[in-house]
Amino acid sequence: MTTILQTDKLKNFIAGEWQEANPTVAVHNPATGEEIVHVPLSGKKEVDQAVAAAKQAQKEWALVPAPQRAEVLYEVGNIMKERKERLSQLLTTENGKVLEEARGEVQEGIDMAFYMAGEGRRLFGQTTPAELKDKFAMSQRCPVGVVGIITPWNFPIAIATWKSFPAIVAGNAVVWKPATETPIMAYELAKIFAEAGLPKGVLNVVFGSGASVGHAMVHHDDIRVISFTGSNNTGRDIAAACGSQLKKVSLEMGGKNAVIVLEDADLDLAAEGIIWSAFGTSGQRCTACSRVIVHEHVKEQLEERLLVKLEELTIGNGLDESVKVGPIINRAGLEKIKKYVQIGKEEGATLLAGGEEWDTNGELDGYFFTPTIFTDANATMRITQEEIFGPVVSLIPVKDFEEAIQVNNQVSYGLSSSIFTNDVNRVFRAQRDLDTGIVYVNAGTTGAEIHLPFGGTKGTGNGHRDSGVQALDVFTEWKAIYVDYSGKLQRAQIDIE
Repeated sequence: MTTILQTDKLKNFIAGEWQEANPTVAVHNPATGEEIVHVPLSGKKEVDQAVAAAKQAQKEWALVPAPQRAEVLYEVGNIMKERKERLSQLLTTENGKVLEEARGEVQEGIDMAFYMAGEGRRLFGQTTPAELKDKFAMSQRCPVGVVGIITPWNFPIAIATWKSFPAIVAGNAVVWKPATETPIMAYELAKIFAEAGLPKGVLNVVFGSGASVGHAMVHHDDIRVISFTGSNNTGRDIAAACGSQLKKVSLEMGGKNAVIVLEDADLDLAAEGIIWSAFGTSGQRCTACSRVIVHEHVKEQLEERLLVKLEELTIGNGLDESVKVGPIINRAGLEKIKKYVQIGKEEGATLLAGGEEWDTNGELDGYFFTPTIFTDANATMRITQEEIFGPVVSLIPVKDFEEAIQVNNQVSYGLSSSIFTNDVNRVFRAQRDLDTGIVYVNAGTTGAEIHLPFGGTKGTGNGHRDSGVQALDVFTEWKAIYVDYSGKLQRAQIDIE
């Protein structure tokens, strides 16, 4: 076992205490295959304990003035800033993404801490004119109570901060189930919250599978919000279960994101944006570019540039600063990618590059796949319709701008899209007509900033957003307040004359 922590066995964090749970399962570095830590496989009992602790703590936490709640987040951000390199190294060790990207993810968490701390002095409601004399009307945000968050392995600290920070600053208490593949970031963040002075029970971490811990959280009567990022199938099941309980639910799920390259585009810039969007994080992003919708007049020129850029990519252990593409998270993820490459060949797309498991020459015992490009694909193939979640991108030729928009919108997802063009008129038409929650112009499909809402349309989610001030909508309820100081009964709509 590689020693990277003070413990080789993680514990749940409940009511401010580290509590042992059994059984456990080993977590491996996806680049080397080395065992790095053991993580509990908790169940309903541990969830019940965490919810009870959260429910008790939330009553007092909600009474703490919001600017004081925010001070804890400022301190969390400062500690994360001090430990940025260590957190980045740990993130790469458990997740596999290259150090450069890990540092960017940790920075995103730092940014979110300071941004959401600022909301402690806002959390704005509204004051409005009342329709009757001597009457005051206003609205305010109120915490919902106990919040359950379920986060994925591909962004184990960024997505956790998108969800937990707004929930906490709004006065809620949190029960968090992190991904079993990447528990170390949850362990580290819980420690940081404790050091920052967060009262016991306001944040609780329960390790375990979705089938046990996740299921128990979704069906717990005292958890009033579930915020989930993950697969579409799981998201639909959660939505159905929460709907039957009248429980609030926020879903951020899959994507089949496209870069549109028109005939007037800067092709060098477009190629650079495609390579980064498609193969960063080994394509294991919900915003990854997996389709390139390219004008037929520049398709071959773009292909040439992509192949040149592809040669510059190095594959290997993300802890090596020279590596640009890290491993796939596990064997199941690798096999899924291999299956889709075979499907692409059978569907008649032309394999332009890659398409195979990367040979480590016995130096690494991890899961690697070569960056893969298909060309001459069409909009109805499975490889252009279904989420692969790996370093595979398909080029779809189109005749004009209108067809490009149509092809972009012809999928069941709606997270991110991009267009490369120098025509300002088409830029504004694209912003209007692309049916995704995020639109980039002359950039790839990745790179969201924390002060704007993150989320998508159609099969990508259910209308809520992570990040930005809009994230507060998930974790607060609106309360309308009327103060009548007339000294007499005034009946709205009846006594207005």
